[in-house]
Amino acid sequence: MIGQTAMTSAEAAAHLHEVPQWAVVDGALERTFSFADFQRTMAFVNAVAWIAQQEDHGPDLFVNWTSCRVRFNTHDVKGLSLNDFICAAKVDALIA
Repeated sequence: MIGQTAMTSAEAAAHLHEVPQWAVVDGALERTFSFADFQRTMAFVNAVAWIAQQEDHGPDLFVNWTSCRVRFNTHDVKGLSLNDFICAAKVDALIA
């Protein structure tokens, strides 16, 4: 990410069609996932952690009993990057 800059609002908006259930909120790509119980929520959290490790990109995770809010942004560019959208698409694939 060194030398890259954050996406503009227009660039981010152009990529949102690739992850239609996500939204840009306060400069981050965000989506909340709901589950039937805590066990399923935690299985999802662990799968997201595995994806993040593979991509060398850590999201913010807000975990509740039956939900998890996932937020991606790229701290190195102080905004959104293409990697945020790639990671979001991979997280979506977990529940497809």
